[in-house]
Formats: sequence, C-alpha cells, structure tokens
Amino acid sequence: MEASFRKRSLAAEPEPSGPPALFVLCGWAVSAHMGVLESGVWALPAPILQGILPLLNIYYLERAEQVAQKKGLSTQAIWQQLWDEVMRTRPPRSENVSCWRSKFMETFFCHVLRGTLDPTCDWRLQDSRFSALEHSAPYVTQLTLCNALHGVEELVAEVQRKALDTLAGSLHTLKFRHLLFSDGAAHRGLRKLLHRLIHHGVIRQVSMYSWPVPETALFILILTMSAGLWQPAPCDGICRLCGAEASMPAPVRAPVRSEPSFLLGPGWPCRDTTERSAAALMTTRWETEAREAQEQAMLVQESHTLEAEAGPESSPAPSSDPETPASSTLQPQASPTRESPCPAPWQGPSAEPDDLFDFVFLIASEKEEPEEKRQSRLASSIWHPHYRNLSFLEGARQFRSISTLELFTIPLSTESTLVLCHLLRSWVSLEKLTLSYNGLGSNIFHLLEGLQSLSAQAECCLRSLHFTDLFSPLSVLELAHSTLRVLPRLHTLAIRIDHLSPDDSPRTPGTSRPGTEHEDIPENCLQQLELAFPRRPQASKCLCRVLEASPALQQLALDSATFTSPKELGLVLQTLRECNPTLQKLSFHDMNLADCQKEVLLLLQDPTLRELTLSFCRLLEKRRTHFLPKLVTAMKSNSTLKSFRLPGNRLGSSGLVALAEIFSSDSSSSLCQLDISSNCIKPDGLLEFAKQLEQSHPSRGTFGHLCLFQNWLDQDPSMAQEAIDRLRTTFSVVSDTWDSSQAFADYVSMM
Repeated sequence: MEASFRKRSLAAEPEPSGPPALFVLCGWAVSAHMGVLESGVWALPAPILQGILPLLNIYYLERAEQVAQKKGLSTQAIWQQLWDEVMRTRPPRSENVSCWRSKFMETFFCHVLRGTLDPTCDWRLQDSRFSALEHSAPYVTQLTLCNALHGVEELVAEVQRKALDTLAGSLHTLKFRHLLFSDGAAHRGLRKLLHRLIHHGVIRQVSMYSWPVPETALFILILTMSAGLWQPAPCDGICRLCGAEASMPAPVRAPVRSEPSFLLGPGWPCRDTTERSAAALMTTRWETEAREAQEQAMLVQESHTLEAEAGPESSPAPSSDPETPASSTLQPQASPTRESPCPAPWQGPSAEPDDLFDFVFLIASEKEEPEEKRQSRLASSIWHPHYRNLSFLEGARQFRSISTLELFTIPLSTESTLVLCHLLRSWVSLEKLTLSYNGLGSNIFHLLEGLQSLSAQAECCLRSLHFTDLFSPLSVLELAHSTLRVLPRLHTLAIRIDHLSPDDSPRTPGTSRPGTEHEDIPENCLQQLELAFPRRPQASKCLCRVLEASPALQQLALDSATFTSPKELGLVLQTLRECNPTLQKLSFHDMNLADCQKEVLLLLQDPTLRELTLSFCRLLEKRRTHFLPKLVTAMKSNSTLKSFRLPGNRLGSSGLVALAEIFSSDSSSSLCQLDISSNCIKPDGLLEFAKQLEQSHPSRGTFGHLCLFQNWLDQDPSMAQEAIDRLRTTFSVVSDTWDSSQAFADYVSMM
C-alpha cells in the first residue's frame, strides 16, 4: 500500500500545507477509503480539505464541489490540471472556459461513450462504486455521434438506463459528424435513443455535418424523429414513458390535412418518376423492417414453446422489465380491452408495380427532359403550389420536436428533399433551419413549396433561415424575393450562393428572371439580412425592393455585391437611409465604394447606426486627400457609432494618423472598437498614432479595442512593440506576426 501511495503522490504532485511526506501518505489513506470516510472528510477544516482535494478521484472531487464552495475553496485549478493531463489537448477558446469541472465531465462522458478513453488507464478516472457515464451525464449539454454511431447501443442498454434518463434532462444539442454506413442494430439503437432524448427529453437542436454519401434510410430516420414522429417497430418494445404521456392532454399543434395513407401513396394522380421512386423505396424499407421483426418474433415464440414443452423446471423466470421486447411481441392479446401505450407498428401499403421500374430509370428520364422546361415546371410550383398531400407514417404518434435543424455538407437527393419538405409542412416548433452546401439545385423549388405550407400554419415558429450552396437555379435576390413572399414572418434570412448555376441561361447583367423583376414583396418582419453574391452584376431595383419591404431591419450584411454602375449602388444606399430607420449594424465586404464616398458620409449621419463595417471596399482608392478629412469630421460628429471596422481599405500610415483626430478632446465620438487590419500600416505610422492619442486626450482613459492584424509591423519590430505598448494605455490591442513581404505589390499600387 505504501508503494501505491508513493506512486500516486508522484502523479499528483500536491502542495501540502504540513510535512509533505506524512501529509501525502495520510491524504492517500483517506482517498483510498472515501467510501466510509466521506462525511468526515467534508467536515475537515478548509486548509486540510484544500490539501486533500487534489488527491481525490473525479467522482469524489465532483461530490466535494458544494462543500468546497461553502468553505471558500475553488476546484477549478484541479479540474484544469486534470484536463491537461488526461485530455492532453487545449479546448477551443480555452480562455473562455467558465467552468473546467463541467468542461471536463462533459468531454469525459463523450470519450468514454465512444471508447476513445479508458477510465482504467488512470486511477483518477476509475472507482468501482461509480458509473463513469451515469456520474458525468448531468454535465452533458451537447453530444456528438460519429462514424458508425459508436456508443449508441451501449447508451440504450438497460445497464445504462439511469445515465440515459439523466442525459434526457441535460442534453440540448445532438450532433452527427462524418457518419458511415451502419448496421441494423445501430439503427434500432438510434431509434430508441432519439425517442428518449427528443420525444421524452429536452433536445432543442439537431445538427448533421460532413456526410458526403448519406445513407438515405438513416438520414430519413433522423429527420422524422427530429420532427417528433414516432412509429414503433416490434423490436422497440414498450416505452415506459409513452403511456404516461398518452394519459395527459395532447399538446396543441397544427392541424394535419386529410391525406393518403403514405408518402405519395398509390392512387394519387400526376406523380412524376421521382415521387414514385421515393414512395417505392420508403415502402420497401418499411416492409423489410416489418418482415424482419415478424421473423424475429416467430423465432422467440418457437423458443418459448420449446421451453414450455420441456417443463416449468427448465423455463426461465419471466422478466419483470417493462421494456422487454418479448412482452409486446408474445402477449398482444393479454389485455384485449386495454390500448397499448405505443401504437402497433405500421406495415405500409404495397408499392405500385411500376414504382421500382421508375426508380431504375429515374436519372435517365430526368436527363431526357429539357432543363429549361423542367425548371419552368418546378418554378411554377412556387406561385401556384399544387400540394401533393404527402402523408408520412400514418398512425405514427406526434411527440415534441426540435426547434433547430442544421444540415452542413450533406448532399440531398430528390427523395430526401421530398421527405424533408413534407415534414416541414407541419413542423410548427421549428424556429431555425440551416441548409449549407446540400446541392439542392432545382429541388430548391420543392423546399420553397414546403416552407410556404409551413408558413400557412398559425402556430409556425420559423424565424431564422440560413441557406448556402455552390449553385442555385435562382439568383441570390430571386431566392430572397421568393423566401420573403413565402415566409413573411422571418426575423433572420441569410443566403449565400458561391457560383453561377451552370444551367443558368445568359441574361442581361443586372436583370432577374422574367416574371420576378416587378413582383411585389409584402411587408415582412425581417430584422437581420445577410446576402453573399457570386461575381456578377446585380439588379439594384430588386435589392431595393427587399429593403423597402423590410422596415424593421436592424442588421444588413452584403458580401461581394456588384452593380452595373456606381449610381446603382448609390440607389441602394439611399434606400437604406429612407426605408430602414431602425438599422443598427451595417456590413459591406468586397464591394467597390470608391465612387460612393458621398453616400458613405451620409450613412455616418444616421443616428441609429451602432456598428459599421466596410471591409475591402476600396474606400480610399480615389480622392483620398479630399475624402479623408470629411470622413474624420463625420466620425467626430457621430455620438452613437460604437464600432468602426475598416480593414483592407489602403488606409496607410498617414491615414491612420489622421484617424487619431476622432479621439481628440473636442470630439463627440463614442467609438470603442476600431479595426484597421490589412491597411499597409508601418511601425512609424503606428507610433505616431499612439503619440497623437497621448497628446490629444491624455486623461480620457481606455477607448476600447484596436485590431491591427496583417499590417507591416514586421519592418521594425522594436518600434512596433513600442507603439503597441503606448497604445495599450488607451486600447485593448490585438495584433499578430505577419510577413508583410507578401503585400508589397499592394503597397506599391497604393503609392
């Protein structure tokens, strides 16, 4: 035992308050017998307890938190040291970790669940009296499932019921990353997990990332469970919570229209090949699962029959577990007058004979249809929606659903898009939807149709929509128009298209598709708008129409917006001043403002503007000596602007020195954040700027934050450091080490 104490003391290296050797030995003796000494240890004086805390394993250290706080002790340093020694990596933004205990326990849970950390590898992580997952579950607010759903089956196992129940009350965000093809057991485990955590838990957000080849069945499973639908299969057994919720009043939700028996079910006319193939595939999957479940039930029935024939002595005792699958499979007639807590599994209709044939030739048939005709047919569904009355999982129960859905870099097939769009129609709890690089293409029209149906529901909560893709058959402004007409109650809309659609027919620069240029947009509730454009001239009238219809707009961000002439951009800026009186944050990136200096000065007179960002906008490219003094004067007169970001505008050292006047004693400016990154500023200019601040207003105190990234400060490091030291008396300065030789060409062009 003494050797064990010595080994542990060397690993922990505590700083005892008494004789080191004796204190450590006594401390380890206490630590080894905490099961019987716990109450006595908590009663020890604070100085002695402070020396014992680093000698405890994580389970007792966690239990000591409340006692330590009462005695004025902090365990944060111990948990941070544990993180460094066990995790052996720095968490992202580690300086912002407010509680190392919560951070450690949450990460510990995830690593143990996935099998990437063995608690037996370190004495501080193991204790036979505690379950690692159960003890750390209360700290888990975000869980990521990776690869082949590792850890799912373990988490839904009966031995981890307490851990899962605890997780259902603490987990708010569930993420899926880099999923691989998984087997049926993993799928069944995931069904149980999602049912417990979403339908009977508190999960608000589900995010899926980086799934280059999504497994359609698994993807649809996650979507339907996230939407609150639950259609139990025989293998699921009886949920002990469904019965309790069934006796409670049903929550108010959007009415569901009378619809056929299944997604694009048989008997409905005008189904294209895509719809028929989706119905066939979904029907085939459910029939296969039902058949496998029936075969399994038959095997279990035969086994029990043989046991009964062998006599009672050889029969095992009946299970008392209410969730044992056999209880629902072998005894469906036990209570003929009592309704089962979970509905019977839906078997699904038989597919039409030509559905599978259509699926085989789906791609070929789509290619045969002219692209222009196909887009025209799909586009018409936006303005004249012929809802296909897609019914999904008839007989499924509706439970609570999530409020945030995020899909990043997951290619969506037509089948998956149709299922998502159908679910969206009644997904009234959804507040935020993010679709990023999903390759929707022309399926964007299906999405808009589904969103329009959702918006028609009085209980619709969708207030934030983020859409990003490489290509789109609709331009950014056309998509913004369509979205705002479909969802007038949106508060946040962000759209980014990286490139022109390869199918986009040539049009006159600055014009929109025929039929959309003069369409009115009803007044909306938009508060935040972010638009990122591909490199092509935009129609300023279309953008102005969006701004005119958004009188409550508070934040606007435009990225790479180009126009046919400076007059067109000036018209946009004029519309901002006239139609958006509540605008507080304005951001322009990679836009040519060289010929719109007058309009920029007018923006600085806006009394509501709090943050202005003009990054890489060529603001000082023309009439520099004429415009810069006017800019400084406008800034000095503005008492409401708090943040001014001006990176990449060729300010130079002389321009920076001129900006020092903004902080003079006769200035009304309340600016507290200034970003002058990437502005070809040299050390001598920065030093002069610092001296000007010291002379003009030495008693003002701290102005705020100053950002200096990617400037030419490496040309004289000692002078640059002197300037930064001086500036730190008035600013919180952030800078970097950057090789300015790469920007020499830019400097020459500025000169």
